[in-house]
Amino acid sequence: MAEKPRRRTPDQLRSRLWFDNPDNPGMTALYLERYLNYGLTQKELQGKKPIIGIAQTGSDLSPCNRHHIELAKRVREGITAAGGVAFEFPCHPIQETGKRPTAALDRNLAYLSLVEVLFGYPLDGVVLLTGCDKTTPACLMAAATVNIPAIALNVGPMLNGWFHGERTGSGTVVWKARERHAAGDIDYQQFMDIVASSAPSVGHCNTMGTASTMNALAEALGMAMPGSAAIPAPYRERGQMAYETGKRIVEMVWEDLKPSDILTREAFENAIVANAAIGGSTNAPIHLNALAKHIGVPLDCDDWERIGFEIPLLVNVQPAGEYLGEEYFRAGGLPAVMAELIGAGKIHEGAPTCAGTTMGENCRGKFTWDRDVIRAYDNPLKEKAGFLNLKGNLFDSAIMKTSVISEEFRERYLSNPQDPNAFEGPVAVFDGPEDYHHRIDDPSLNIDEHTILIMRGAGPIGYPGSAEVVNMQPPGALIRKGIHSLPCIGDGRQSGTSGTPSILNASPEAAVGGGLALLQTGDRVRIDLNKRSADILISGEELQRRRQELREKGGYPYPESQTPWQEIQRAMVDQLSEGMTLKPAVKFQRVAQKYIPRDNH
Repeated sequence: MAEKPRRRTPDQLRSRLWFDNPDNPGMTALYLERYLNYGLTQKELQGKKPIIGIAQTGSDLSPCNRHHIELAKRVREGITAAGGVAFEFPCHPIQETGKRPTAALDRNLAYLSLVEVLFGYPLDGVVLLTGCDKTTPACLMAAATVNIPAIALNVGPMLNGWFHGERTGSGTVVWKARERHAAGDIDYQQFMDIVASSAPSVGHCNTMGTASTMNALAEALGMAMPGSAAIPAPYRERGQMAYETGKRIVEMVWEDLKPSDILTREAFENAIVANAAIGGSTNAPIHLNALAKHIGVPLDCDDWERIGFEIPLLVNVQPAGEYLGEEYFRAGGLPAVMAELIGAGKIHEGAPTCAGTTMGENCRGKFTWDRDVIRAYDNPLKEKAGFLNLKGNLFDSAIMKTSVISEEFRERYLSNPQDPNAFEGPVAVFDGPEDYHHRIDDPSLNIDEHTILIMRGAGPIGYPGSAEVVNMQPPGALIRKGIHSLPCIGDGRQSGTSGTPSILNASPEAAVGGGLALLQTGDRVRIDLNKRSADILISGEELQRRRQELREKGGYPYPESQTPWQEIQRAMVDQLSEGMTLKPAVKFQRVAQKYIPRDNH
């Protein structure tokens, strides 16, 4: 059983320092009077009710999260029904498919903004309205830093997309359709029509991309209500869950149940195991490593391999499988997956959750009825489906998602009986996606089925912000011959909706002198999955000569900053393996318990 919750008294509410502080009547009057001007009453603000924030990430600029404009109404009703007072406020918008140069540039900006709101305003608890990829980690990171009671509610995935009787998964269909377009199978308008079919309703990606992954992991961490992550956005259960979430945050305030009580080492290990079982995104280590830093829990990419690699793939959802969000929800969603993992002894059952119960109490025995969508632990889609963390003279850390290694890829690159699970070949090096698009079909590069494609200049500093550009398709000539993927390595990221087993998130990136900056087209590179290694096959002397030459040229060149935030972030951001956090920010932890913000007048 979960530990009996603490009970706070109304006099211990943080908001009382603003709205009902007899020790400072002048400031209390100032704070109180302006919050009355749109219809709130003194009784509500001084009636010993918790003030609950609703962190609104939905807007016209954020279509994946826009349904939260409606869902927030149900959250508000739940808060009111439980005896709280709701304060809804906007968050910095982050839309994966809309923001240029990359939505990842804004994760830390949204985090900083939300920290200031949660700390500086009269809030006793907060509902984090999450959805599209970066909104979930940004909100969780801020809640972890401030450490007031917080609960996440995602907007839910879109309904299934369909085109000519086939499921079209958001994101995943883009990568498939661009192959067909490059091969000449479809024209521009057909390309647009196929991809448009994958977005039939409100909600975020209906595949197991980064959005579905991060919201599933919020639930696996214990920061979202059990069974909430997989509910499709338009389903009635989504509105019902919004209401229950609003009710629950009020109780969490009275229990003083904070992120630091939930986000333990055991919670992060549960999330790593869950990520492997669902076929989760390669963006997950970046965001969870960042969240762990902000709550003060040690976590690195070696942990992701050590804890998660042996876990089998259980969820048959694109891009690693066949189905989409609606089937996954009907099959039981994350609780059904966790039930399998609990049965196999892979989950810390005693980990506390925002529901006031443990993970074991939430999920034990909730097995699926649909064994095609969610497999039994001993009958998985793939064995050993977690991430590998590769190292060598190319980088100190890079992630490879093994659950999406296709039979074609395995047969071509990993099936040499004299050298199993290893391959080597010449590289074609591209400096950013513009260079790739301009030259990928250049016959002078001599790209064949043995070539390894390199993308550099795509990291946190070099891009800036780190872009999802490493999943490069082969030249059109190779695609027309039936070669649909080549090995890709890069210091940027890849969409969680991509089914390509690229080697990603390479740290340190080229822009700070990482090994990718030393590569030249035609060099040979060896990848050995058994040894977890990635190396340039040149002498140490030649490697040192190139490094010295790079230093003399002033380092790897990258575009100048185009906005103030780009320059600010570049000056203090960490590498992808470290969570791409702002280095000075991680020292600020549990600030609501350490400090009382000074009065403003």
